[in-house]
Amino acid sequence: MSVKPLSNEQLKQQAPTLFTSNAHSEVSSKYHFIPTIDVIEEIKSHNWHPVSVSQAGVRDLQKEGYQQHCVRFRHFEDLLNPSDNAVELLLFNSHDRTKAFSISAGIFRFVCSNGLVISDSVFESYKIKHLGERDNDVATAVSNITAIKDKLLLKIDKLSSIKLNDSEKQSFAKSSIPLRFEEHLEVNPNDLLLPHREEDFQDDLYTTLNIIQENLIRGNIKGVNKQTNRKFTSKQISSISTDAKLNKELWDMAEKIAGIKEPDYLMAA
Repeated sequence: MSVKPLSNEQLKQQAPTLFTSNAHSEVSSKYHFIPTIDVIEEIKSHNWHPVSVSQAGVRDLQKEGYQQHCVRFRHFEDLLNPSDNAVELLLFNSHDRTKAFSISAGIFRFVCSNGLVISDSVFESYKIKHLGERDNDVATAVSNITAIKDKLLLKIDKLSSIKLNDSEKQSFAKSSIPLRFEEHLEVNPNDLLLPHREEDFQDDLYTTLNIIQENLIRGNIKGVNKQTNRKFTSKQISSISTDAKLNKELWDMAEKIAGIKEPDYLMAA
């Protein structure tokens, strides 16, 4: 489970857009440009280090180097002593105004190399507007994620302790379908509950959340288009924004289920 942080050279190889030094030409002159690498260095100074990065593909070649990107960071302590689940800091940005600079919280589950994004109801994303000021958003976001890191891990323990019967798991899967598929696309909820590894043959809420998330994100779910009666197979989600949105909505759904199963859960949270 050992993970090594990415060097700036590795970041540049995997996502050159992190090092773009100017905004896209279509952006207004009022737009305050901040190179992503500057924010990465600021985050690193707070003991969080980049461990993975992704950048969106582009159809318009003029947008190459300005597209959306996401960097995931892990705390120094978690790099020293890895555990089954690690709290992560997620940095989102683009240089063409399609995605605002923001920092969110996430969870990485080692058993399946699965990255969740915490919903805004649990940890509100922070917008980044400036750097180097006393109360700048980067320092505030990083310190707040650091402060709630242990609380998030306790929340995972609690979700892992809540058991679901088959009917409840089916309801969870059925309710998650509209988050990914339009109304005319019909899929079997049971297909969203299929585990991909032995460790996931569990009946707890946290494992069920991860199984559904993995199946929705990675695709290969078969279904029928009710309008055309044609069969289809879902593709892997590659959009950074769609991935984050789906993750947050699934986490919100898991929170609601926890509140139903154990009414004291939301009060404790």
